[in-house]
Amino acid sequence: MTRPPIRTAIVDDEPLARAVLRQLLEQDPDVVVVGDTSGVDAPALIERTAAELVFLDVQMPERDGFGVLAALPPEALPQVVFVTAHDAYAVRAFEVHAIDYLLKPFDDARLHTALARAKQRLARPGDGADAAGVQAQLRALLADTVRAEPAPLERLLVRTRGKVIAIRAADIDWIEAADYYATLHVGGAAHLVRQTLAELEANLDPRRFVRVHRKAIVNIDRIREIHPLFRGDCTLVLSDGTQVRLSRTRRAEFERLFGTAT
Repeated sequence: MTRPPIRTAIVDDEPLARAVLRQLLEQDPDVVVVGDTSGVDAPALIERTAAELVFLDVQMPERDGFGVLAALPPEALPQVVFVTAHDAYAVRAFEVHAIDYLLKPFDDARLHTALARAKQRLARPGDGADAAGVQAQLRALLADTVRAEPAPLERLLVRTRGKVIAIRAADIDWIEAADYYATLHVGGAAHLVRQTLAELEANLDPRRFVRVHRKAIVNIDRIREIHPLFRGDCTLVLSDGTQVRLSRTRRAEFERLFGTAT
């Protein structure tokens, strides 16, 4: 007898990240995405849809991934693949408790590996015993995980031309939004990463990187000149001559980093 598609939920506070993951998962005929939402509404979604598998972001405002699980009754705990951008934050805990995770930015192959493992666990006979094992794993994880604020991201791995290169965050000049992705501008080179601008903003050092516009983040060490424009906007000239607009809605936060007015 053919098994029905796996009822899968996506929980992430960033709509673009949910859309990308949904698009990838819907390519698998063994999966049906029953919903996607942020952390606040996740427990209700998981219970209402009887989700069997959840791709769960770790860091979310108001209610993080661990808070989502803590809000669920034991009988509603699904298989979980955690999604995190912090290799030093919770990955060790996931490995200790044999719980799968995706480290942002992940590629299609890593997603397929995590999905294949989840399918194997869900296909095991003796669902009751397996469910109890999942509950024990997640309870132990919740008990052992320290919910401390992670250190800012210091390095990023970027896949380019069949290889992976390591980029120091301090070497990034500025970052530009590119639909569901972002482009890192580093010393004249451009690298596309599968992370949204909001995710990068949350994970980079706020003392060094500032969101200057809806579609741009700038390394303040690269700013050479500031040219005021009309209606409160400014043009930032970077050390390599690149010009990036500073929106008036971001100007107050920008000025606080320098302690002086523009």
